[in-house]
Amino acid sequence: MLSKTDVTEMIMEKKRTAAISWAMISEEIGMSEVFTTSACLGMNALPRDKADKVVSYLGLPQDVAIVLAEYPTKVFDQAVPTDPCIYRFYEIVGVYGDTLKQLIQEKGGDGIMSAIDFDMSVDKVPNEKGDRIEVKMSGKFLSYNSW
Repeated sequence: MLSKTDVTEMIMEKKRTAAISWAMISEEIGMSEVFTTSACLGMNALPRDKADKVVSYLGLPQDVAIVLAEYPTKVFDQAVPTDPCIYRFYEIVGVYGDTLKQLIQEKGGDGIMSAIDFDMSVDKVPNEKGDRIEVKMSGKFLSYNSW
């Protein structure tokens, strides 16, 4: 039986050998690039029809679709990663986490931004001081209840 890790490795190998981008895969299946990538990396589940499309597009065995459609266990290492790109996001949260919390609560009240009812996009934006990476996140505001 295949695991989420097995499936991710198979997808990464197909991407490498066929020079396919996440954008190409997401366009083929009709889903966002961020969610498609996350699901292929094992952190979200694709609807079964979308999982079937990934399998067909990449020429993978049909049992891969079953795993892509399974609910994930979202467990990840709690240590600060050493990969510079991922580390910078930890740094951003470390430096601006309290600021974001304060601003979210000032604008929305006592609550949080959901990562369940959530959208995100990543774009490269030209800038005269050097190209920028723009990350947009939009999550439903969830109020804390008082009882």
